[in-house]
Amino acid sequence: QVRLVESGGGLVQPGVSLRLSCAASGDIFSINAMAWYRQAPGKQRESVAVVSSDGSTRYADSVKGRFTISRDKANQSVFLQMNSLKPEDTAVYFCNADIKVYVYSILRTYWGQGTQVTVSS
Repeated sequence: QVRLVESGGGLVQPGVSLRLSCAASGDIFSINAMAWYRQAPGKQRESVAVVSSDGSTRYADSVKGRFTISRDKANQSVFLQMNSLKPEDTAVYFCNADIKVYVYSILRTYWGQGTQVTVSS
């Protein structure tokens, strides 16, 4: 059984920084890409940042230059450093990972439960 658990959300003022963490655990053979998504009230879930197994990264235009995604392969974790936060960054942030549970299995996408980030003065 695979679990993804996010942490690090909270209520912050505009302009400050926040760091989200996500740890994968369970029966994991390998992890391919890991990513962060977010969903604001009344809006669809959107991709924020992705880090591939080779370390390459992609970002949504709205967070480029402010957010940085990184991963720790040894600890099966992914992080999102969020700087210069804006009220429009308010959302539930979800961790996502493409995981093989054993050598011959297909890649399957797993999701965490989400962590709330609220940016407000």
